[in-house]
Amino acid sequence: MEAGPVESLSVVYQSQDFLVVNKHWDLRIDSRMWRETPTLQKQLRLRFPELADPDTYYGFRFCHQLDFSTSGALCVALNKAAAGSAYKCFKERRVTKAYLALVRGHVQESRMTINYAIGRNSTEGRAHTMCIEGTQGCENPKPSVTELVVLEHGLYAGDPVSKVLLQPLTGRTHQLRVHCSALSHPVVGDLTYGQASGREDQPFRMMLHAFYLRIPTHTECVEACTPDPFVPTLDACWSPHTLVRSLDQLVQVLRAAPDPEPAEGSPGPCRTPTPSTRPPETEAQRASCLQWLSEWTLEPDN
Repeated sequence: MEAGPVESLSVVYQSQDFLVVNKHWDLRIDSRMWRETPTLQKQLRLRFPELADPDTYYGFRFCHQLDFSTSGALCVALNKAAAGSAYKCFKERRVTKAYLALVRGHVQESRMTINYAIGRNSTEGRAHTMCIEGTQGCENPKPSVTELVVLEHGLYAGDPVSKVLLQPLTGRTHQLRVHCSALSHPVVGDLTYGQASGREDQPFRMMLHAFYLRIPTHTECVEACTPDPFVPTLDACWSPHTLVRSLDQLVQVLRAAPDPEPAEGSPGPCRTPTPSTRPPETEAQRASCLQWLSEWTLEPDN
């Protein structure tokens, strides 16, 4: 199967200030490459030419990133004020994200918290990749936390596979892929971190999908749930045989979870706030925010 054409764009949430699209797998968000290549930016410009912002490099303000190979929910701010409010939510770790994945092997624990610190891999030939603390060449590892819940056990092309829900509580580069690989349960189709299992057979895509997204800005609750792509009707290679946890139940839990309190202390529009002891924003943090707002560009995925 090939990545979707430039004419193909699935919108799962739209308001005056935000779009959430269901990004196709193997699709760059934007690109500075000289050759013509499909990108999400081109899809947006084709579908919503009236929403393109000439003051930005790519025409649209992407609030966060997804890896080239990852599909799913991606939020686009439609003006600078909306982008600033979304950035503030990401900076304060008030955003809820949940991913679906097929991982190699049958994960025995039905729920676990993965705590491996993640840093840059300085090993020759592994540029632009990440690794966990304690491995050779791991530079500047930072605390990284992922919650994992097993949904189903089954087979993918005859090999044991688990379908899991992954919730990153931190935002490190390639965090979910690195954490799954560190458990010896790499994501199916992950050719960067999946070699350790020795069972990677290069399926048509990497089986990681941004399933749920909630950004509780001070004026609007941006909330979107994308369709589950890992079902037998869409991929005959995937054959689940044991249900461990209902995905519908987990979606209800995600939707009902309270959002952390905004830094200024006023409740946001999504949920009842929980107590917070977050310190006031420093001048350095404010400068970082202003720098981020001034650029509005993303580097191509590595």
